Amino acid sequence: MKTGTITLEDKDYPPLLKEIPDPPKILYYKGSPELLKKEAVAIVGTRRPTEYGKDVALRLGRMLAESDVVTVSGMAQGIDSCVHKGTLMEEGSTIAVLGNGLDICYPKANHGLMKEIADKGLILTEYPMGMRGTRYTFPLRNRIISGLSKACVIVEAGLSSGSLITAERAIEQGREVYAVPGNINSMYSIGTNKLIQDGARILAVPEDLLSDLGIANSLKERPGNNLSEFEKRVLKSIFEKSETTVYDLASELGVTTGEMNLTVTLLEMGGFIRTAMGKIYVAL
Repeated sequence: MKTGTITLEDKDYPPLLKEIPDPPKILYYKGSPELLKKEAVAIVGTRRPTEYGKDVALRLGRMLAESDVVTVSGMAQGIDSCVHKGTLMEEGSTIAVLGNGLDICYPKANHGLMKEIADKGLILTEYPMGMRGTRYTFPLRNRIISGLSKACVIVEAGLSSGSLITAERAIEQGREVYAVPGNINSMYSIGTNKLIQDGARILAVPEDLLSDLGIANSLKERPGNNLSEFEKRVLKSIFEKSETTVYDLASELGVTTGEMNLTVTLLEMGGFIRTAMGKIYVAL
């Protein structure tokens, strides 16, 4: 595992970050600095997400990993952690930007996650060893999260969420901002729904993000799994809907609920989907 620093004058300084109005003069890193030159997407959100928000964050992390796009987030509890975990689940590359020194793990509960990111991805900060995060350092680091990225996705956010600061920085930097629509009765979706109202791009179909980036999406088959044409149709339908039921799938594809139950069970055993609340099947 590499550790070191990159200054604004170095040839290895990330080119997109150098373009922002106030790029950090020095970056401290642990992990794989070569990730700073790859195409990246920032994904952030609330520290207290709903199950829906967690599902979306995991799915986005996995989808981008399968397409060899680096994910960037802040390693906070909630959405940020789900993004990193989803990316690592598919052996993808992820960057965690900290609001403190490299030798401090915040939150402490993410100690294992931080180690895994350092081993398989990159930990990045503009703060020296020993410096603890403050109410000022975390909002300031958000400009780095968006600055490293070609686009920025906000998954769930309340009106006072720090994720909205990242969205503001992304807009100032000329980055494309996406917001995931949510339940209008949920306090965790007020911020994202307001972003959409104010002009952010609505991310109704996650695969649209890849299309906008000019990246072809493919459903990567897990080793040892050879899907039939019908299983691929079922999986494609679930991906497009995000969540559905056995009854709706059976009706759409013209089979009995018994046949669909068997197919869904096989897909779940293969790790392609999971059940939520007993009836809804969500593609991972």
